Amino acid sequence: MDKYFELQVDVNGEEIFIVDARVVSSYSGRIKKLFVKSKGLSYQRKVIFHDFPGGAANFELITRFCYNNGKVNINPFNLSKLTCAAYFMEMNKSVTGAENLCKQVENSLEEIKYWTWSELLVSLKQCQGLLPEICSFGTLAKCLDCLVKRVTSSCETSSCPSTSSPDSFGFRFSCDTRSTDGLKNKFSRDSWWFEDLVALDTHLIEMIVKSLVSRNFDNGNICRFLLFYQKSRFPSASVDDKIKIIEMVVEMLYSLGTQSVPYKSLFGILRVSVKMDVSQCCRNKLESMIGSRLDEATLDNLLLRSPFQRNHLYDVNLVLKFLKYFLGKGVCCVPLSRLKKVASLMDLYLLEVAPDPYLKPLKFLALINALPDYARDSCDEIYHALNLYFEVHSGLSEEQKMEVCFGLNYEKLSSEAFNHLSQNTKFPSKSAIHALFSQQCKLKGLLQDPSPATFTDSPCTSFETSRKGVKDECADQQIVLYAKKLDSSDENKKIKAHLQGMHWRVMELEKDCRNMQIQMEQMVKSRFPSHAKAKAKSAPKLCPYY
Repeated sequence: MDKYFELQVDVNGEEIFIVDARVVSSYSGRIKKLFVKSKGLSYQRKVIFHDFPGGAANFELITRFCYNNGKVNINPFNLSKLTCAAYFMEMNKSVTGAENLCKQVENSLEEIKYWTWSELLVSLKQCQGLLPEICSFGTLAKCLDCLVKRVTSSCETSSCPSTSSPDSFGFRFSCDTRSTDGLKNKFSRDSWWFEDLVALDTHLIEMIVKSLVSRNFDNGNICRFLLFYQKSRFPSASVDDKIKIIEMVVEMLYSLGTQSVPYKSLFGILRVSVKMDVSQCCRNKLESMIGSRLDEATLDNLLLRSPFQRNHLYDVNLVLKFLKYFLGKGVCCVPLSRLKKVASLMDLYLLEVAPDPYLKPLKFLALINALPDYARDSCDEIYHALNLYFEVHSGLSEEQKMEVCFGLNYEKLSSEAFNHLSQNTKFPSKSAIHALFSQQCKLKGLLQDPSPATFTDSPCTSFETSRKGVKDECADQQIVLYAKKLDSSDENKKIKAHLQGMHWRVMELEKDCRNMQIQMEQMVKSRFPSHAKAKAKSAPKLCPYY
């Protein structure tokens, strides 16, 4: 061989091949260009490939093709690699008249529908090692399309495809490794392909899932596969691979719709992802899926440890994000029944986080005010949470305590909670005054708008009884309790005097009501002497309300 026709080819630093440049260049446009440039030189030429697809073993197949007059055995186990190598070496022309390698691999690809399930998997595993170059050719797309058809077809049938005829349309699935009894179960029929696809790269899994979705494949089954994929890959995956898996799984679950995903599984993904540096986009989508279904959560789900335990023990900021996503575009868009479920859940959460010594007052108040007031029928739980919070945070000033108390609706306190608050020294004095004002508003409402159903024997007897009961509890008892609680400062003396004035006003209302009762009884007796008792029930229509 003449010296200047020898060509050394260094393939990815793995191995050096010495080939006849004339033979290889007759099939490879890339080598031909180099050979033409070096013709006439008397020294040996050397070519270095740093990114040859398939490595040294695949380059050897290319040389065999060239030395064998353009013939090579193309099968599912080398088709993907030969495709990439053929286009890399620009083997789309043939000097000898035989079909070029690019054309041969394209013709072989037409036989993919006859491949077995195992052959499809082997070809796809080779493709993932050739990414992203393989995406430019039809090999990957056709392999994925064929695989997805096999999956969808098998899940639509009543049993797993038969393995007795492996060459009939390629329906030889890997059913031989599974028990016959298990295949009779629907779940087994729907999930037989899960384990086979675990070895594939996240990029290929994403393409497969998107193809399944486009074919209206059952979203629940896709969801189960994604969770199975994550669980199976995690033990042996590196940190970087785990991040890729989490981001891919979250992205695909988000595209399926939140209702297709088991709610408990979302929290499982969340607990894993908080320990990793996943992208902010991934975090937002995961938090959105959880928050939009917050009424399905339990207290244990929300008790997530804070990543910054110096600030607070529990991740309060994350729960506030959940609430934001739950409310969505506005409170008016959320059914009241769902709001009340979340309100009950948040009351339990407040009781759990209240003893946290690191929880700031404004952050605690934000948890209370995150939901509208009408979502709660009672504020007793909030009061108990505040009581715990003030007990642990005894160093708060009166002003700081009052800021937190703004989240408490005193009108929604039960009589037991109200009585407890009246004697609770942990609460600021002004808070107790606000509570009394709220109770006085209730009293005023009862005095001004009594229910007609409360009148029985006389126009105002039951009304007075109802008013008197409210007055006895909310005025006489509570005013005395608060008066004892106040100190001797000028401001509190003024408040005490004002409360006493309110007490006298109640007594005046009581006196007016008694006089009105006497007048109405006399009026009824004078107008209806013989039927006074019978007509007394209609008298409330003439009774003015105060």
